[in-house]
Amino acid sequence: MTKKKILIIDIICLIGLVIVDQISKFIATGALQNKEDIILIKDVLQLRYLENTGAAFSIFNNKLALFYIITPVLCGLIIYIIYKLPVTVLGTKINFILIFILSGAIGNFIDRLIYKYVVDFIYFSLINFPIFNVADIYVTLGIVFLFIFIIFKVDDEKFNQFLKTLVGAKRETKS
Repeated sequence: MTKKKILIIDIICLIGLVIVDQISKFIATGALQNKEDIILIKDVLQLRYLENTGAAFSIFNNKLALFYIITPVLCGLIIYIIYKLPVTVLGTKINFILIFILSGAIGNFIDRLIYKYVVDFIYFSLINFPIFNVADIYVTLGIVFLFIFIIFKVDDEKFNQFLKTLVGAKRETKS
């Protein structure tokens, strides 16, 4: 597969994932805002509306300026990495993982731009886990998959060569 085809697939996946996130938040807002929680599994899982002005676990509450600076910079960095990834099995796997992280970042950034908060609505009451949304799932799964992939799937030599390729270092040639 060519780099151009991979980038087209990336754009389609990115748009699709962001649309799913935004639709889920739209539906959650209509069904939950100023209403009682919806119990999906008693004492385990419920839907609860929350306007989160911070990041994960509500850290950096009311620091929108920080998000307006950091999110585009991080998204730009991810896009740059995706663009520079080599068309290899390793590069394609990392590419897919980064699209999930980028989709989540963009989904929550759209909320911050439009509403000045992020709509969260999924709540695991069994463990009193912070309320989250679909974009948060994308970011979390992407980071977990990236961690697992790097730790368990890539040997040091392949990963080091991949990093050299990513930053544009030229391969050493043997005489």
